[in-house]
Amino acid sequence: MSNFIKDANWRYATKKFDPSKKVSKEDLATLKEAIRLSASSYGLQPYKVLIIENPEIRAKLQPVAWGQSQIVDASQLIVFANITNFGEKEINAYIKNLTEVRGISIESVQGYADFMKSKITALSEDNRNIWTAKQTYIALSNLLNVAAELKIDVTPIEGFEPEKFNEILGLDKLGLNAVVIATVGYRDDEDATQNYVKVRKSTEELFINL
Repeated sequence: MSNFIKDANWRYATKKFDPSKKVSKEDLATLKEAIRLSASSYGLQPYKVLIIENPEIRAKLQPVAWGQSQIVDASQLIVFANITNFGEKEINAYIKNLTEVRGISIESVQGYADFMKSKITALSEDNRNIWTAKQTYIALSNLLNVAAELKIDVTPIEGFEPEKFNEILGLDKLGLNAVVIATVGYRDDEDATQNYVKVRKSTEELFINL
């Protein structure tokens, strides 16, 4: 059995974190790099990621996250926020970064830039927001997988009020929208759910071979 499969079997959605245990700066840096290196459509990374450790901010967020204890007890709270109304400005910024990193001219990738703009800006604003929101989940999956390798617990959470998160964190003013959040830390010994047998569909039920 590969280490990846062992790690996937080890991880679970932690219900109770040990607030006394903190993720080290080194491990947090690894988690951030895993998120940064995540795949995204066209490589555009149409989102921002907030790492929240401030206890006062997290206390304000807990009531609008269904009162879940993980929000305040975990080592870090991570908020994945999509860029709203994504368009030419963001594509131009990506192209500028691409040419600087690879040491090439803008002219050499102008066709690629025009292609992206033609496909993305043709979408309605609502559809662009849906697309950028979906991209955040790919980054979240990288976090889950690398954290499991490091034996760090992560709980992905959709049970929160995005509008209230946006208001408390000032995301609206930044052109951002909270899509999904994740709490990061270490499971409490008293969290009984860590001992539950993992329940998934069987291979035969889940996959269709054609």
